[in-house]
Amino acid sequence: MAEKIIERVAGRACVVRGTDIDTDRIIPARYLRCVTFDGLGEHAFRDDREQAKGDHPLDDERFAGAKILVVGENFGCGSSREHAPQSLMRFGFQAFVGGSFAEIFAGNCTALGLPCVTLAGGDLAALMDSIDLDPSQELVVDLVARTVTARIGSLAAGIRDGTRKALLEGSWNATNQLREAGGAIEAVAEALPYTRGFQG
Repeated sequence: MAEKIIERVAGRACVVRGTDIDTDRIIPARYLRCVTFDGLGEHAFRDDREQAKGDHPLDDERFAGAKILVVGENFGCGSSREHAPQSLMRFGFQAFVGGSFAEIFAGNCTALGLPCVTLAGGDLAALMDSIDLDPSQELVVDLVARTVTARIGSLAAGIRDGTRKALLEGSWNATNQLREAGGAIEAVAEALPYTRGFQG
């Protein structure tokens, strides 16, 4: 069974500025001991938010309920922890727009059905300023058109062809694909000469 087809994400946005924001900042290591991902959303950017004493974008009432997180360059760098996109998804974000994303972070997002699209530097800066001035505006991340649309206009967005295809076709959950292909995988394994008679 295919996953949900993701063609577009629309909603208000929240801006978190800065470059090289790593996964330890997104979700501090002390929260990695959880058995499930439940409750991780409340700890997204926990240390940054505590240091900001309520002056962090995720605590700003103007951005409450935002579905799209707009970030800088190399977002999600550092360790490969899946908890980072899990915490942001459970906080309420459904898509990410940025200058660039760490490859493993972006891959983990795709596995959760969370699009990560990039904008050119000037477009990203203009979008961030526009959202800060008017947080009530709606953004539309359109994977079909490869655009991000806001009050400042329609901006060309980048996304890898393979990632875009997986989201548009609903084939982004690799684990489910393996489960569904279980019979075919077993048949191929049995047909291989070096696996015949193998006792697992």
